[in-house]
Amino acid sequence: MDIRSEIKDFLTARRARISPAEAGLPTYGARRVPGLRREEVAVLAGVSVPYYKRLERGQAGGVSDSVLNALARALQLDRTERSHLFALMRAAAGPASRPRPRVHSVGPELQSVLDSITAAPAFVRTRHLDVVGANTLARALFFPAFSGTAGPVNSARFIFLDPRSRTFYGDWDEMANEAVSALHLATAQDPADPGLSYLVDEFSLLSAEFRTRWSRQDIRRPGRGAKVLRHPEIGAIELSFEPLDVICDDGVTLFTCTPQPGTSAARSLRQLGDWAGTKDLEYPRAPARLVTA
Repeated sequence: MDIRSEIKDFLTARRARISPAEAGLPTYGARRVPGLRREEVAVLAGVSVPYYKRLERGQAGGVSDSVLNALARALQLDRTERSHLFALMRAAAGPASRPRPRVHSVGPELQSVLDSITAAPAFVRTRHLDVVGANTLARALFFPAFSGTAGPVNSARFIFLDPRSRTFYGDWDEMANEAVSALHLATAQDPADPGLSYLVDEFSLLSAEFRTRWSRQDIRRPGRGAKVLRHPEIGAIELSFEPLDVICDDGVTLFTCTPQPGTSAARSLRQLGDWAGTKDLEYPRAPARLVTA
């Protein structure tokens, strides 16, 4: 993954979404490009135009936190976008790093934690969006994604390459945007990871929806909030997703999916548990396969 291209695409996309009026700048004559020009971003950030152009090319050596904060203010970045900018610039400025090993399954201790959660679906997902562990309710809840796969489910692969996902997710567009954002965030954290490059290449090759969203560079807070799922057995159910980073496993996140007490979702989860008891929902353990063509 070319981290300099990621920086260029991110900064270009962010300045393209801000009009001069929104930035408090006057507008003179016709504009060939949407949003702010490089020169205008430089003025707003209090840096020279050549210096900003170097930053946009990914030449981040020696850039200070104060400059990055000024740039974040100029581009009106939210907290998640600001953190992403810092991660991109640090990755570009630092020495080339070795990719972190890809996680294919959870250890017995973490699986015991998952199995101990019996009142709500819970699963573990990696930065590659591989779901590498789940409790019984999660395997039942995400049965459409788990069924027919020889290895760990990849959330983005299900979203973009499996047509059943459009029925399963109540807001497919939002889920698609979240998946792409998560892969962008992972790229900034580990740009040397060939597994991420393979995934992005695979989805870009096979999904026009993915290509369009990848080019937008929309970065958002990942995975949190209420989501509606349409399960083939219990119908629509609204659950609140809450991510928790697992400190002992870098890059691994545990998600719980909980209903509001006393709602129909709580009753639907009990129904889901009864249905799960009639099925063989053993989690697939084989390593995830990547399409690299």
